[in-house]
Amino acid sequence: MTSLSPYVSVNPASGETLATFALHTDAQVEQILTSAHAAFQGEWRAMGVAGRAEIVGTTARLMLERIEHLAQLATREMGKRLQESRDEVTISASILAYYAAHAEQFLAPRPIASDRFDAHVEIAPLGVLLGIQPWNYPYYQLARFAAPNLVAGNTVLVKHAPGVPQCALAFADLFIAAGAPKGAYTNVFLTNDQAGAVIDDPRVQGVALTGSERAGMAIASRAGANLKKSTMELGGSDAFLVLEDADMDTTVQLAILGRIGNCGQTCIGAKRFIIVGEGRARAFVEKLDAAMGQLVAGDPMDEATNFGPLSSQAALDHILDQIDTAVRHGARLVRGGARIDRPGAYLEPTILVDVARDNPAYREEFFGPAAIVLAAADEDEAIAIANDSSYGLGGSVYSTDAAHAARVASRMETGMVFLNYPNISSPELPFGGIKRSGYGKELSSYGIEEFVNRKLVCSVKGTPEAMVA
Repeated sequence: MTSLSPYVSVNPASGETLATFALHTDAQVEQILTSAHAAFQGEWRAMGVAGRAEIVGTTARLMLERIEHLAQLATREMGKRLQESRDEVTISASILAYYAAHAEQFLAPRPIASDRFDAHVEIAPLGVLLGIQPWNYPYYQLARFAAPNLVAGNTVLVKHAPGVPQCALAFADLFIAAGAPKGAYTNVFLTNDQAGAVIDDPRVQGVALTGSERAGMAIASRAGANLKKSTMELGGSDAFLVLEDADMDTTVQLAILGRIGNCGQTCIGAKRFIIVGEGRARAFVEKLDAAMGQLVAGDPMDEATNFGPLSSQAALDHILDQIDTAVRHGARLVRGGARIDRPGAYLEPTILVDVARDNPAYREEFFGPAAIVLAAADEDEAIAIANDSSYGLGGSVYSTDAAHAARVASRMETGMVFLNYPNISSPELPFGGIKRSGYGKELSSYGIEEFVNRKLVCSVKGTPEAMVA
């Protein structure tokens, strides 16, 4: 195991290294696993749903009390604008509060109607779970994983992204302050090899990943080799489908929101803009170009800034390479495509057109403020383009006729579709995709059902002798 820790906090707006954190040793990992397993078998499980919900609800309140501290940490570590960081803290707290409020309802025994049996399904936790989470929403991603699984009675280990270690520790501290017993929620600084060994450990019963396709294949295969449950949220290239009757000015405003929010680093962000009609596509590009021209790069800690940096120099280098490859394969740059001449990981807002099916950009996910605009001859072609992707996370449809938009949404091959808005996340809305965007659901009542044992308890009505007869 290397002695150089990958857990380094760097401010992407300046390139300044803020802090470095040591990896957990193998001996420490063993202690952590022992503690998590003991908490599951003992105090955490015995506490009951109401007791666990109280601690998770207290954690939600503490998040809101510490909103400014937490928001500033997120902005310094991954570069999102300060108001976006505050919004993330707010929705993360709402997820914790949602599961605290609904835990008893979601986990109540479920009777089975039968003339022959007295039967019900009990919902029980599985045990220790490992969550491997990304950097783009350093609290929201943790809340999505932790809240439902903790109230269900599982204990969780979290391997957060190496670039946001201060956010990871701050989130873990909330549970300690809320009174969670040792081992209920534990942040771990691990290498990938150590994470694999944790998945192999018989005390660990499941793993949840939000990350890249490459990581998903590695983690899913490791979990599968151990016959353990896994869920995967692996990103997407969401279609933003503009029908012929959509209001162009409003749609462009929503396009900016869907593509530039979090500096374009959102799994369910709008990425492929599919416009019905060649003429309308040209008009859309003109208006989108003008709207992007109003974005001015600045310090994300400055409340006046409307456009911040990417999360890291590596993220900037990757998308610059994607843009260069797209242009070499025939795409045309309408705007942007280069780094901004200032300290930090800043990319010019970018628009690419004339992206053919054989261009790598047609298939790739662009995780940054770069929009690909595609024209469709008619609605059927637009839907075909939207579905011509290995991804199937989310998408959105724009029309002044809501019923028409809903019919189009039903034809889209994704886990989520939003009407006349680029993307929405709320505790009560299930989140998850299909195809190479992964499998499994988070949030809502579905999110609490991934890592539980739905156990049948059944007795025969009448005498056993009658059943044999």
